[in-house]
Amino acid sequence: METPPTRDVTRLLVDWGNGDRAALDELTPLVYGELRRLAARYMRRESPGHTLQPSALVNEAFLRLVDQRDVRWQNRAHFFGVAAQLMRRVLIDWARKHASGKRGGGTVRVSVSEAAGVTRQASDMIALDRALTGLAEMDPRKGRIVEMKFFGGLTTEEVAAVIGVTPRTVEREWRAAKAWLQRAIDEGEPGEA
Repeated sequence: METPPTRDVTRLLVDWGNGDRAALDELTPLVYGELRRLAARYMRRESPGHTLQPSALVNEAFLRLVDQRDVRWQNRAHFFGVAAQLMRRVLIDWARKHASGKRGGGTVRVSVSEAAGVTRQASDMIALDRALTGLAEMDPRKGRIVEMKFFGGLTTEEVAAVIGVTPRTVEREWRAAKAWLQRAIDEGEPGEA
């Protein structure tokens, strides 16, 4: 399937933002496939046996996107930047739910090896979220770059267009952010077991 021209998506986003419900109906099939590909690519990075499927991730993120009220969509890249933030929230919600399950919150019986895999996935995602939140507090632009590239799958050029910097700046800050996040995750938080 060929990606629709950016100008068509942008026009529909602007029309939808101006209250045209028909624009959302026309926009949905244009962006849903791309959101699905992004989610599938992201989920391939997860451990085998992850219980959240790409279609569930996309469905939940899309429902949250449609609920956005006061967004003035600038263009396709802006839309996918917001989608990246929402996918991150969905994944973190999933991780927190499964992390609480290891403390007796769930009633489903699983083997020790299955539980260890889900717990590790959830712990990894929560550690990433904690580190990314710290990065965003320290440097909001780097935090947005990570969200858009890692969770949203946007290209360097798309991220640059959304935040209004050069692609070279995005690449430089992306490298610095990845290094900072890796250190933060490796070191963990004080008092953490």
